[in-house]
Amino acid sequence: MFIHVYICINIYCVLYLISINSLISFSIPLCEMVCALGIEGSANKIGVGIIKDGQVLANVRKTYITPPGEGFLPKETAKHHREQILNLIKSALKEANLNNSDLDVICYTKGPGMAPPLLVGAIVARTLSLLWSKPLIGVNHCIGHIEMGRLITGAHNPIVLYVSGGNTQVIAYSNKRYRIFGETIDIAVGNCLDRFARIIKLSNDPSPGYNIEQLAKKGKQFIKLPYVVKGMDVSFSGILSHIEEIADPSKKRSKRKKPDEPEAPEYTKADMCYSLQETIFAMLVEITERAMAHCDSNEVLIVGGVGCNERLQEMMAIMCEERNGKLFAIDERYCIDNGLMIAHAGAEMFKSGAHMKFSDSFVTQRYRTDEVLVTWRSD
Repeated sequence: MFIHVYICINIYCVLYLISINSLISFSIPLCEMVCALGIEGSANKIGVGIIKDGQVLANVRKTYITPPGEGFLPKETAKHHREQILNLIKSALKEANLNNSDLDVICYTKGPGMAPPLLVGAIVARTLSLLWSKPLIGVNHCIGHIEMGRLITGAHNPIVLYVSGGNTQVIAYSNKRYRIFGETIDIAVGNCLDRFARIIKLSNDPSPGYNIEQLAKKGKQFIKLPYVVKGMDVSFSGILSHIEEIADPSKKRSKRKKPDEPEAPEYTKADMCYSLQETIFAMLVEITERAMAHCDSNEVLIVGGVGCNERLQEMMAIMCEERNGKLFAIDERYCIDNGLMIAHAGAEMFKSGAHMKFSDSFVTQRYRTDEVLVTWRSD
């Protein structure tokens, strides 16, 4: 079976298959029992998950880890994904104790994300769809996070705080759409943390954000940083620039010291990590609370890779308790990018009658959460 996949994964073979099958579409009947395989590869993690009727059967992934001080580039990340994805598919099927004939639908991340890594998942999903004669569903990455969070926690209709390396949004469901109440106007919160970790040369293993979180627990001095909330939106680029100057004084715009200017205090890396977390998480709690008040909601669900941060969960839980609300959060198995969330969201779409023409199975780096018509929810 996988010999054929290895042959077809060659880009030229895949493009040929796409060209001759560009008009293929599959008839998708409404059904309740669905077994879906999902492929996620929008950033530095490549994951494959299998879910059947809401039951988790497999959830495997690999992370592309770069040296300290370096980020992950699209080309090298895509190469990593190509090297890992077929073994992950085999591992997922083995863990689930299934054959390809047991699957009902193949799901992949359509966007948002980095184009080269996204294309790896899309090309493999297209190839499997053709080889195994299975319908294909493209899933919005954010919708995958939200539906995975709702499944695992049992949250009914929460305000969603979506925080990751590429996205920061406060979301609420209404009238068949996930509506964005507020978001970052520049960089995402995860990107802010990752970039600061590179500045102070923290390890990327297992992730920059995790290592900042651990170092922040040792912080003793709070450094006053810019606090930038604009209505329901937030901004992190100025905070990053400010703390970068504290971490590396040589980067200060004005290097000449005034005669009466006091000496700059010395702060440890732990102090800086602690102060950065406290400031940006307070901003996120503020806009989430405002969304709760606007929607008269008493539930908050945190999703996305940064949602694993225990301090963010602690701060959000305090706010929810003060409002007689409840916080829902998930651990790293489900909040960090994974194929299972794509499988689950795709399965929900499939059950509701959604279908995709093969010619529409492209990827997009910019795919807004509120673009998706939520056909699978009736509330």
